[in-house]
Amino acid sequence: MKELIEKAEKTHQLSKAEIVLLLENHEIQEELFNAADRVRKEYVGDEVQLRGLIEFSNICKQKCLYCGLRASNKNVNRYRLQPDEIIELARKAKGYGYKTVVLQSGEDDYYTVEKITYIVTEIKKLEMAITLSIGEKTYEEYKAYRDAGADRYLLRIETTDKRLYEDMDPGMNHEDRKRCLEDLKEFGYEVGTGCLVGLPGQTIESLADDILFFKEIDADMIGIGPFIPNNDTPLKHSKGGDFDLSLRVMALTRLLLPDINIPATTAMEVINPQGRIIALKSGANVVMPNVTEGEARKWYALYPGKICVNDTPAHCRGCITGKIKGIGRDVSEGFGFHKKNSES
Repeated sequence: MKELIEKAEKTHQLSKAEIVLLLENHEIQEELFNAADRVRKEYVGDEVQLRGLIEFSNICKQKCLYCGLRASNKNVNRYRLQPDEIIELARKAKGYGYKTVVLQSGEDDYYTVEKITYIVTEIKKLEMAITLSIGEKTYEEYKAYRDAGADRYLLRIETTDKRLYEDMDPGMNHEDRKRCLEDLKEFGYEVGTGCLVGLPGQTIESLADDILFFKEIDADMIGIGPFIPNNDTPLKHSKGGDFDLSLRVMALTRLLLPDINIPATTAMEVINPQGRIIALKSGANVVMPNVTEGEARKWYALYPGKICVNDTPAHCRGCITGKIKGIGRDVSEGFGFHKKNSES
């Protein structure tokens, strides 16, 4: 096992069978995490990239079995922010020191191409980088958002297992998901994707395929988090994802894609109170504090136990900065682009 970790650290290559062996192994995971941390330090440095997260609508037309925002959930308080409200939150985020905002929502058709391009255009005037995370769109829509100035797009594949994907996401098509990622690459976005760890019926082999898929498409950012059952979904009685296994998937992703951006996801901290800090010490280099205000912070309820719902954006900014400095790391002053694309 140690030889496999050494191989991954030096060559950034592993076979599917080798990835499976490391994912299955609990005893040597500390060595795995330490190797991922060394690779992170070598390739992307000690600075942590902060991205201000604006969750602007929890209305969604999809019915994904694992998600609290699914269209058929009647127990969630629905909301949507108006374009100028979103722009104002971005302006405040800049005031807190963020260089990047992540605009995230359910798949809400209220936000037309005109609305999204207006939002992007106005936020770009603030000299900020913009990540969109608004689901599956058409080729023409992706082009319009890119032309307006969007820099990155986050579209998690959740699982590369076609059968599992289509079981978990009724009415959605796995090939469409992959087509969207190809379109985004074509338009020059920095492309983020990722997976859920611990979905019912998911195998270790499937997770190994996920990691290899990330490498195959040459992703710029990968978000990995444990599946957390939501009582308002059909999977409410399912077993949740394992924290350590999620970390192993993340660490192996760092070893195989050494220079990408990897967030310490908030879902990690739902399972473990120190989850984001542990992730930052195991290969991650990005944190996305929530800059949404008011009731929306708790109403964007993908899963139960969401952290920081009663905090203010200013408090979150100070808190995470303190935690980052507490482990000897610094907050980046740059825009956090993938190192291969820019040094800024």
